[in-house]
Amino acid sequence: MFERLENILKKSEELKLELTKPEVLNDYNKLKELSKEQSDLEETVNVYNEYKETEKALEEAKSLINDEEFREIALVEVENLSQKIESLHKELEILLVPKDENDGKNVIMEIRGAAGGDEANIFAGDLFRMYSYYAEEMGWKIEVLNSIEGTSGGFSQIECMIKGTNVYSKLKYESGSHRVQRVPATETQGRVHTSTATVLVMPEVEDVDIEIKESDLKIDVFHSSGAGGQSVNTANSAVRITHVPTGVVVGCQTERSQLRNKENAMRLLRIKLHDEMKQKQEQEVGATRKTKIGTGDRSEKIRTYNYPQNRVTDHRINFSLMELDRVMDGNLAPIVEALITEDMRLKLAGENFNS
Repeated sequence: MFERLENILKKSEELKLELTKPEVLNDYNKLKELSKEQSDLEETVNVYNEYKETEKALEEAKSLINDEEFREIALVEVENLSQKIESLHKELEILLVPKDENDGKNVIMEIRGAAGGDEANIFAGDLFRMYSYYAEEMGWKIEVLNSIEGTSGGFSQIECMIKGTNVYSKLKYESGSHRVQRVPATETQGRVHTSTATVLVMPEVEDVDIEIKESDLKIDVFHSSGAGGQSVNTANSAVRITHVPTGVVVGCQTERSQLRNKENAMRLLRIKLHDEMKQKQEQEVGATRKTKIGTGDRSEKIRTYNYPQNRVTDHRINFSLMELDRVMDGNLAPIVEALITEDMRLKLAGENFNS
């Protein structure tokens, strides 16, 4: 571990020197690349330097234990510094865990009503509301790209972009099948029904290099619709694009301009095709996205929302919270932090992947 830390420290010093060179300062792309690399190392370097300084202070405190005049103070100092070193050591272990290159990115989120008909669509709407409140709490911005409303409320499908700091790092665990257990408003005999909605979270990918043939696209235009299905304008500005070879369908109706909606839809299509292509490549080389806390696959039940018991359970880590009402109001933080903690524990144990 310390050999790696020394190499990081050396690399950081080399980057600082590189960033002062005129040829780098005059090359915007190179400057941006090296600055990011330096920034990525900065926290680890700072914590490691603090660790070394604390270690030095601990040795000095230990040397005073045999001095009767300073013995009592030295013993207290040794205990405090030893605890600090232990804490810094754990922090360094975490910082050395390979980071997901997508953690800092914005995301595209897709929520669909699945099993359960109207109740599934209503639940999909509840999930969208939950994520919207969580995004607001985190200071993120959420933009609806496309939505198909359910006949009794909620959404049969809704796609949105969530922008902000480290969005993917928090929401990447949300992909999967979400199950709700509750008495639907339409149920006359008070029976608890089970319905599901699926969530897919994809990192925003810039400059996706995917060739899309115009002949492979089926493009439909229609009136943008608002709440209740009423048309929000009289022009055919909304756009739906079907990629015929894969069957991937995307749409956008947030802009008044048909051209802008088409541009956004094409951007979303590239991201979806990139995500599918990535999954296929991983499967072909025998890799898998399945980890000890779940695959992120939409077919996998990852979480249950039990309304009669006011309980939410994440099945991947066997974590339950008897605060479903607060979770649905956007208090997702306890669940997200529990997932991050378990993911980190597994990575530190070298168990980040499991077939």
